[in-house]
Amino acid sequence: MMGKQLFGALILSVMSSFTFAEDITGMWQSIDDKTGAPKALVEIRKEANGAYVGKIVKITPRAGYTPKETCVDCPAPYTNKPILGLDVMTGLKHAEGLNYVNGRILDPNSGKVYSMKAKLSSNGKRLHLRGYVGVSVLGRNQIWIRDE
Repeated sequence: MMGKQLFGALILSVMSSFTFAEDITGMWQSIDDKTGAPKALVEIRKEANGAYVGKIVKITPRAGYTPKETCVDCPAPYTNKPILGLDVMTGLKHAEGLNYVNGRILDPNSGKVYSMKAKLSSNGKRLHLRGYVGVSVLGRNQIWIRDE
């Protein structure tokens, strides 16, 4: 009987470590895909419907760059909203393993909204995002680093 309990506990611990590895909630440092410089701190939370949403909680200062205060060229409901506190990532759903799909991401600097998918690194410390229009081939990559 003891062997079954030990086996069950082992299975549960392995499953919970997979669940943790797949969890993208928390703070992430977004990195500019053109300059490689840190852009903003984004807090990812999981909504009741299972979708992940990412909100800008801090804009990272950079030399020679003055960030916009509001989302001037953005479509509704983002138009003229403060960028700080803005939900820039919405609707991202866990697919399988370390993959996430069906998200939307807003670039508050250009005002463009992209379809999005993401993949979490195996160690859970990097989130590889792909924003695109239409098909994934026509898009941009960005890496976010878990802020610990």
